[in-house]
Amino acid sequence: MDTSGTLSCDEELRRWPTDEAQARAVQDRLRSHVRLDEPGPEPGFEGIVAGVDVAYDDERNVVAAAAVALDARTRAVVDEATAVGRISFPYVPGLLAFREIPTVLDALARLTRTPDLVVCDGYGLAHPRRFGLASHLGVLTGMPTIGVAKNPFTFRYAPPGPERGATSPLLDGDEEVGRALRTQQGVKPVFVSVGHRVDLHRACAHTLHLAAAYRLPETTRAADALCRKALASA
Repeated sequence: MDTSGTLSCDEELRRWPTDEAQARAVQDRLRSHVRLDEPGPEPGFEGIVAGVDVAYDDERNVVAAAAVALDARTRAVVDEATAVGRISFPYVPGLLAFREIPTVLDALARLTRTPDLVVCDGYGLAHPRRFGLASHLGVLTGMPTIGVAKNPFTFRYAPPGPERGATSPLLDGDEEVGRALRTQQGVKPVFVSVGHRVDLHRACAHTLHLAAAYRLPETTRAADALCRKALASA
């Protein structure tokens, strides 16, 4: 699935870390592969945008992942896939990708349509080590990725204006790591950050296009519902 030619996804999975020190070393090693010099596809492009999400059952040590492919222009679902696996990494804030990515990759591989853009329920550069789930997944697959999170993690922001499409910087000190984006009038903003091969302006524009009727983009809504269903039937 790696279209960049710089990394072997299979090799990275074979040496998947099992503790915090190993995981942080992987983030530090792979962070240099993140590409920030591409704008990414235009919002509403002719192609496929996929949403990915996971659901956990810690008591059974099970994680279910869903990948849902949408027509990027119409937002209609054109394909979907799920995968169920074992939780192979403990819960550690900032290292959630290591709990999720193996099963997410499995779900993505089961799609019959190759995404041109992947929207993650989580963070990309808006991460303490600038390498959240969206960045990690993008580097491993070579696909353009963005992160759309429900909360700002540890970063600060001023509330964006009340109108749909209003934004404000998501800041770590003086560094803009993402944007708070108001997707609907009178609802809480979402928090958008780039993952890989997409710039922040287009990441926000994609999120707004995909969140036509609700606070969250349709990619996230569809993947969330599907992974919960897969977990319940696992």
